[in-house]
Amino acid sequence: MTTITTRTVEYPADGLTMIGHLALPTGADRRPAVLVGPEGTGLSDVERRRADALAELGYVALAFDLHGGRYLDDPEEMLARCMPLLADPDRMRGIGHAALGVLRAEPRADPDRIAAVGYGTGGAIALELGRHGVNLRAIGTVNALTTGRPGEAARIRCPVWAGVGSEDPIMPPAQRDAFTAEMQTAGVDWRLAVYGGALHAFHHPPVGHPVRPGVGYHPQHAQRAWRDVVDLLAECLPVTEDLGHDPGKHAGPGH
Repeated sequence: MTTITTRTVEYPADGLTMIGHLALPTGADRRPAVLVGPEGTGLSDVERRRADALAELGYVALAFDLHGGRYLDDPEEMLARCMPLLADPDRMRGIGHAALGVLRAEPRADPDRIAAVGYGTGGAIALELGRHGVNLRAIGTVNALTTGRPGEAARIRCPVWAGVGSEDPIMPPAQRDAFTAEMQTAGVDWRLAVYGGALHAFHHPPVGHPVRPGVGYHPQHAQRAWRDVVDLLAECLPVTEDLGHDPGKHAGPGH
């Protein structure tokens, strides 16, 4: 397994001091880089370990923050923070651009070879970066079939992969259809993976706090979704290391 180094990084965004998690592969050369966006609850050990796993594969990875260093384990508090955010593309883009700036400024990161992978709210932010015309090599999302302002998806300049559980009540079939119609109309190179029987946040190991109805972990599909994400990166942002397993399977709730 590749030796990695990690550190926290502080940066301003959305009127807060964000605390991200940067993971670097061994060596001193420039490497392709990946932004990793968390679910609406915020940055946790799950995303940190995914960033670490990507560094083990040879990527520079930044798991970015949503809530100024806080993890929102109260569903009502999480919704009160995330619903207005998800309704405001400019705020989402601001959070994404701030994290992207940190990643681009890292000397080990190749600023011309960056992908964005996000879960839930973090995935919506990744998509908004694409809709804003950011030069990304790939966008991968899970539980983030969000649609944008009319016509802006045409600015997406890279392949988009999206994963969703078939039984996700937060991303129902009508939302899937709206998302795929937007991507298709815009001429985006898109793919949608529907994981049979899976609920919302199926990729996220169980947590020790209340969750919204319709949320549930599906270990097998979590592994499959991770492999799909790594395959997307291997195709669009290749490195020579072997593909990995989903570190989230063994991660704690991260708070």
